[in-house]
Order: sequence, then structure tokens, then C-alpha cells
Amino acid sequence: MALTTSLTAAVPLTAFRDNRGVVKTTTYRMKQRQRGKQQEQQRQVQAVFGNFSHFGDAVRRDVEFLKKGVKRGAEWASETFRVPQVKKALDDVVWLRNLEDPHFSPPAQPPPWPQPYYPELSGLDLMMADLKALEAYVSYYYYQSKKWSKPLPEAYNAEEVVDYFSRRPHVVAFRLLEVFSSFASAAIRIRMSGIKKSLRPGSAKGIDENFAQYNFGMVLKETMLSLGPTFIKVGQSLSTRPDIIGPEISKALSELHDQIPPFPRPMAMKIIEEDLGSPVGSFFTYISKEPVAAASFGQVYRGCTLDGFDVAVKVQRPNLRHVVVRDIYILRLGLGLLQKIAKRKNDPRLYADELGKGLVGELDYTLEAANASEFLDAHSRFSFMQVPKVFKELTRKRILTMEWMVGESPTDLLSGSTSNPINHGSKYLERQRVDAKRRLLDLVNKGVEASLTQLLETGLLHADPHPGNLRYMASGQIGFLDFGLLCRMEKKHQFAMLASIVHIVNGDWSSLIEALTEMDVVRPGTNTRRITMDLEDALGEVEFKDGIPDVKFSRVLGKIWTVALKYHFRMPPYYTLVLRSLASLEGLAVAADPGFKTFEAAYPYVVRKLLTENSAATRKILHSVVLNKKKEFRWERMALFLRVGATRKTLQWVVASSGETSIDNLPNGTNGVFDVAYLLLRLLPSKDGVVLRRLIMTADGASLVRAVVSKEAKVFRFQLCRIIADILCQWMFESLGQIVPASQYSYHLRLAGGPENRELGPSSRLFTPTYDYQSLLKDRRLKVIFFKILNSARKEPALMLRFYWTSFVMFIAASALAFHRLLISLSEAHLGTLPFAPKRFAMST
Repeated sequence: MALTTSLTAAVPLTAFRDNRGVVKTTTYRMKQRQRGKQQEQQRQVQAVFGNFSHFGDAVRRDVEFLKKGVKRGAEWASETFRVPQVKKALDDVVWLRNLEDPHFSPPAQPPPWPQPYYPELSGLDLMMADLKALEAYVSYYYYQSKKWSKPLPEAYNAEEVVDYFSRRPHVVAFRLLEVFSSFASAAIRIRMSGIKKSLRPGSAKGIDENFAQYNFGMVLKETMLSLGPTFIKVGQSLSTRPDIIGPEISKALSELHDQIPPFPRPMAMKIIEEDLGSPVGSFFTYISKEPVAAASFGQVYRGCTLDGFDVAVKVQRPNLRHVVVRDIYILRLGLGLLQKIAKRKNDPRLYADELGKGLVGELDYTLEAANASEFLDAHSRFSFMQVPKVFKELTRKRILTMEWMVGESPTDLLSGSTSNPINHGSKYLERQRVDAKRRLLDLVNKGVEASLTQLLETGLLHADPHPGNLRYMASGQIGFLDFGLLCRMEKKHQFAMLASIVHIVNGDWSSLIEALTEMDVVRPGTNTRRITMDLEDALGEVEFKDGIPDVKFSRVLGKIWTVALKYHFRMPPYYTLVLRSLASLEGLAVAADPGFKTFEAAYPYVVRKLLTENSAATRKILHSVVLNKKKEFRWERMALFLRVGATRKTLQWVVASSGETSIDNLPNGTNGVFDVAYLLLRLLPSKDGVVLRRLIMTADGASLVRAVVSKEAKVFRFQLCRIIADILCQWMFESLGQIVPASQYSYHLRLAGGPENRELGPSSRLFTPTYDYQSLLKDRRLKVIFFKILNSARKEPALMLRFYWTSFVMFIAASALAFHRLLISLSEAHLGTLPFAPKRFAMST
């Protein structure tokens, strides 16, 4: 066998090239020998270490059996020996809650320490002095002992928290030991996983890397689950930042939103009875046996009130406030130690204090109920958003009762849109997948608009915008949950954020730094030129695709965060919340549609805000974008604004303000983009057109004329030509009213532009919707604007000559189009409808 193998290996493969069958046989033998070598290596390993596969299966089954038995025994022992009550009593002893006095009132000032007396005093004086000293000692130790009875403050206060836990060092020490042991165990598991991976032969490097990252995330998730609510909150926040921790770790940590173990139902019912003061049955006719959702701070049951309303009953986890504040105190200690080691001037413990205020505020469900009501009142006028109502009579500090909302979570929609059905030939499953993708993208678009509405309209932001707190309703609305934290913005910061979005889209980094300075993000004295240069180097020029900026939000976000850390930006809470919300929504959308761009979805809303809000701040932003320092139009910026403004999203308010019944009656091209010229003519004379009228009056008229006659404005001139043809057509039809019936003219105008005009033939597609152009021509404001532009352009004769020539050509083309329409209408009125479809005949034999 060895001789045969060596001879075969010694023969070169070129000797068998003439015979293809022999080559195949040789290749097959080589593969067989390689497979045999691998099997031989496995047998040698098993010969040395033994084959423990069957033994491992048996041990695994025994362990599972023992686990079930131990679990049943633990449940029986817990019920028989009242383990929860004993555990609570021990917990109270450890935390010294028996010594706490809820009506504690500290003395005005501590008694002074006794001072020594001189020896010249008499015996009676010494005895009296000893008695006074004894009294002082007793008063001092009594004062010190009273500090033990001071309870944990209801609202977070850093000094009181430090004072509380400084008298309970054993509680802090036990928790530190628990945290250290948990992370040490996680490190050992990760290390063992790496060793096993290195012993596994023949695996792909890229797959192993992704698997290692995901395994690290799973271990981290389990560690945070074991450490309790505060660490779960931290993990949930990290899961929304894949740009920092990586996509695989983020995917593993995202399970913290849905896979948190609940606490027992009897304990939850006891909390409801304690807070409401009566049995559960006196308030609810039904409460689900199992919680429908379990969060880090509480869990939700579905219930029904005595009035028959379906409600969600949120119950807080027991003894949660002490646990959360203890972890914040430990974090504060760690940040203080870090400050001393790094010798930083600013105090990082302030971040722990801000986190503590937010988390402790979330523990009071009456505050969350007030937040939900405020959020509902502020956003009730936006029909695409839905906020549940609060039942205040059934809400307490540890119980929150709200309207039940039926909707799909983003994670469910994502799994449905990215799933690969086993039966690839099933049209039904494919249709389900496409429909799930459509609903997910609709949710993301409305989520982006909701974020901008909160940011730029109401100034009231949802402070925890992760996917677990969003729902896609059957009505197509986006529903919000969990109002434990809200962020409120000042008006000047709203305008600064609006300017930031506009400057990011246009790649104007110097203006972006100015906006960030107005928001107090950039520290005084910082070299803004260096920041601008770093942003330009990091992001470069913004590319445009079909006139829309092709900007990846996550890329912009990552670069801004890098620069922010480098120059120690003071990021306000609302800035972080908005960026995190948009990044989270983009992550959902990109998973279903890799071509999704957040700015492309957000920019129509920004354009609508700038073109309609008549305030000094918005006018300043608009002028800085579309005008240069000489008040000349930047046609590329103006074209972008008009192109985005002519989309279906932005035209909703034009339709509403002009009295149109439907947006489908407006003339449009492909991809839902409407005629820019038609948009201008509808917007300029309207009450919402005051911003645009002011912009044109402020700008240099010659630059506007120069932009209109440029090559870039060819599409705009074509659209304007069609409008002139409409005006001429109206005049001719009114003049020839006896020859062409009015019903025929209105019939054609009614058909044009509608969704059904593809089936009406060429003649009806030549018309645009009817519009009262006579009132437009008589508008004095538009006349003033037009003559102001001409007077400004008369200073350049060559430009005026070019303008007159362009106008003449447009008029000739519009006249030809109008006469064409007139001839078609006359032929249809007097010769009958022209048959465009081929006739079909039935012939019999």
C-alpha cells in the first residue's frame, strides 16, 4: 500500500493529460487519500484522548434530568418553607431597612465634640465637666446612629446617595464581588471559546470572525442579564450603536429588548394590590396569566377594566430603586477613580449623576403617565403618529395602566422581510416577504418623520427610541411605547438642529460647525478651522444621485462622533437622542433595503419646514443655503430644494393649503416627482408662499434670470412651457366656446394627470389639470416680483437678450402645443372620438 502510494505520488500529472478519464481517477484518488489522512488523524486523537461523544450525550441528559428535579424541588421548598418571605427579611436586614425611618428629619446641626477642661478646676467642676462630656458623647453617637435610619431618597441626589451607601459598605462590597465574578466568568468563557475555535480545523476565517463576535455578544448579553436591570439598560443602549461595538455584537445585545426573564405573577399581583389598595378583581375583570412583555424595569400584562377597555398593565420589579441606585453609585466610584488616574479636569462622575436622575425618574410610573399624556397632547395633530391613552385612576408609582395597542414590532417585520422561505416557488410566501418589507420601510419613513417632528415642531423628544418601543399599526400609523424619559428642547436649539441637517446634506462643514457652536456643543476657544478640516478630510465631498444627496447617515454619524471625542464636544441629550433614533431606524431599513438613505427620507420634511415657516431663524438658514454672500442664487442648491420640494411628501401641504381634494390630480412625472414649475405657481400666490416671495425679493434678480436660461434649467423651462400652453389653451377654448363644447374641454382637463390617463390614449395625455391662471396673472405681488427681477437684469444687456430669446422660443413651442391640443379637441368634438385601439373581428366558418 505504501509502495503504491509513493509510486502514484511520484508520477507527474502531466503524464495523464492525454487521457481525461485517467486524470479524473487520479484526482479522485488524491481526494480519497486526503480524506483518509484526516480520518486517520481523528482516530489518533481519539486513541489518545478517547471518544467521549456518547458519554457526553449521556451526561447531558442526566444533567437535564437533574435540573428538572432540582427545579421542582426548589419550587416545593420555596412554597413550603416560605423562601421569598425569608429572603425578603434577610434582604431588609442586609440593607438595614428596619432602621430606616420614612419620616426622618435630620437635626439642624450636629452637636459639637466635647472640649478638654483645665486641671485647676475643683472636683465638683470636674464631675460636672465629665457629665457634660458624657452628654456630648451620647448626643454625638445618637446623631451618628440616626443617620442609619435615613432612607434612600425618592429623587436622585448625588450627595444623599453617597451618604446613604457610605454607611452600607458591605452592600457595595458584595455587589462589587458579584460584578467582578460575573465578568471574570464571562472572560473565561470567551477564552475557552477561542481555544476551541483554534483546535477546530478547516474553517473559514471570515465566518469564524463573525461567529466570534456574535459569541462575544451572546456572552455579554447573558452576563448583563445575570447582573440585573441597570446592566440590562446599558446593554440595550449599546445594542443601538453598531457603529461602535460592531454589527454582530449589536445583533446579540438586541435580544435584551425581548428576552428578559419575568418575575413571578403572584409578586406582581401583590404589588398591584398594595399600590391600588384593593384586590385586583375590584379593578380588572381579566389579567393575563403570563406577561406579554418583560422589560428591564418591569413587565406588562394584558388586562380588561370593569368598563370593558383593553389595557396594558405595567408592573415594576420589586425592590428596584435600591438596586438601580446602588449600581449607579458603583459606576460613580469607578468614574471618580478614572478621573484620578487619567488626571482629567472635567468630572466624569457627572455622567453617572445624569444617568442616575434619568433611571430613577423612570421608576416613578406617575411621572411616566404624565410624560405620556404630555407627549399625546403635543403630537395628537399628527395623524401618522399614535400614542396610547393613560388611565390615571389605575396608575400609581409602581403601576401604569395604558390603552392596549395592537401592532407589529420592527424586529418581527425585519425577520419577515429578510426570511428565506424553504419553498422558493411559493408565490404566497414571497408575497408575504415583500409585504413585510413594504411595511418595514413605511415604518422607518414614518419613524424618520416622527423624529423630525419631535425635533423641529414640538421640541418634545421620546428619549428611548429603540425598536422595542415602536409599533406598526394596522392603520399604517407608527405607535410609541415607554415614556419613562422625555427630552425637551429650546426653540433656538431646534433651529440649530434644522441648520445642522441642511448643512450635513449639502456638505457645508464650516456652516455645520457654526450651528454646533450655537447649540453650545463646541466649547468656547476651540479652533473651528481645524474641526472643519477634520470633517472635510473624513467625509469629503457629498455625492448626489438624481439630484438627491447620496449620504449614508451611519457614516456621517460615526465621523461626527470621532471628531466630537477628539475635540471634547459637549453633546446635549437631545442631539444624542436624535442621532441614535435616526441611526437605529436606518439600521432597520438597511437590513431590508441596502439602498435606503436616511437623509433622502428626512430631507423633504426639512425642505417643507424651510419653505413654509416664516420666521427669522428659518429665513436665515434658507438664505445661507441658496444664496451666496452677494445675494446671488446658487442654482444647484435651489434646484435641489425644488426637486425635493416637488416630491409627493412635500406637496401634501400644498394640496391642503390650495383646497385640492387629492394629490393625484397634480401633474407628475416618474418616481412621484411633480412639476417644479407647477409647484412654484401654486406656492407663490398662496399664504404659505410668503417665504419664497421674500427669498426672491431679497436675492439678486440677475442671478435668477441667469439661472433660468442656463443649461441646468432645461427641465424647468420645459415644465414652464407646458404651463404657458395651458394658459393659451384656456384662452382659445374660451374664445371658441360655441365651436368646442365646454363639456368637451372640461372632460379633457379632468382626465389629464389622473392615475387612469395611461389608458385614455394620446389625446387626453396632452392636457394638464385645470387651474385659474387668470387670477395668477392678475396677482399684484407676482407682478412686483417679476418687474423687480427684470429691472435688476437690465444692467446686463447680453443677459436680457438671451432671456428675451429664450422667452420667445418658449412662447413659440407653447403656442404649437396649444394649437395641437385645439386641433385634437375640435376633431373629437366634430368627428367623434378617434379610435386608438385596434378593432377585433369575429369570423365564423
